[in-house]
Amino acid sequence: MRIFVTGGAGYVGSACLRLLLAQGHDAIAFDNLSEGHRLAVPEGRLIEGDIRDTAALAAAMKTHGAEAVMHFAAATYVGESVTNPDHHYGNNIGGTLSLLRAMREAGVARMLFSSTCATYGDNPEPPMNEEAAQIPCSPYARTKLAVEWMIRDFAHAYGLGYTILRYFNASGADGDGEFGENHEPETHLIPLLLQVALGQRDKLMLYGDDYPTPDGTCIRDYVHTDDLASAHLLAIAATTPTTAEVFNIGTGNGQSVKQVHQACEDVTGRRIPLQVVARRPGDAPALVADPTKLKTRLGWTPRYEDIRATVQTAWAWHQRYPKGYADKAARK
Repeated sequence: MRIFVTGGAGYVGSACLRLLLAQGHDAIAFDNLSEGHRLAVPEGRLIEGDIRDTAALAAAMKTHGAEAVMHFAAATYVGESVTNPDHHYGNNIGGTLSLLRAMREAGVARMLFSSTCATYGDNPEPPMNEEAAQIPCSPYARTKLAVEWMIRDFAHAYGLGYTILRYFNASGADGDGEFGENHEPETHLIPLLLQVALGQRDKLMLYGDDYPTPDGTCIRDYVHTDDLASAHLLAIAATTPTTAEVFNIGTGNGQSVKQVHQACEDVTGRRIPLQVVARRPGDAPALVADPTKLKTRLGWTPRYEDIRATVQTAWAWHQRYPKGYADKAARK
């Protein structure tokens, strides 16, 4: 299948792109590299561009002969969405509107959208299935929910098959240690802990240890990028021009901050200091997926259900490239 991947140079988008290519699909990334990395994309598989440029999108899709779109491109920093909602609404909602218009012009009738468990908000009853109430708590999450409805409305009015994937905490790195997580600024727990282990940070700031959880710290569902990518391949294969589906992607196993911290100390063999500080506004006590629908409908099975196995892949990447893709570029 010829697949057009917006945000295909990003952390999850590039993992999906690489698996698509490995499985024999003709996939191309479209990315402005504002948050993605050129070296995360195989040679000759990147088109630089902004999804708000409808004409450029449509032209690129026509040139590629795209049969389907995987849409990852988005502004993703929750904190930034609070201080600069203009950027998030303009990029996430405005960019998706541009993409949907370009798809109509290029005659592409199948779409996979990378959504998020953040649309569920502070839901008190994990694990969450796809019918859980969506009460987003941040501008970022509200933009993702708005895009879900935009896609539904376009599908109803113009004919479009879509699958929405709400995934939980993306984590880990490619098994060969050549591709992994590299954000600026870094906000995700596992890379922050590993940066402390490498001496790049003095300690991890632990935002609250008084939550109503067994050890007082927030619980999240960490799903490896390899497993995210395999779910995307199953979903795009099942998406027809009349599909209207939503799936959660998560292991169904929640890990607390302290449990992830212990896993990182075990894997690295190094002490990782913590400093407990005040809670962050909007942090839900627990966000854990119910992936039953994805497993039963599409036959998805995660390979990484042990958090230590996920951390091991991330640690291999961080040890090999402590400065991420900047190190990789310097060695070329």
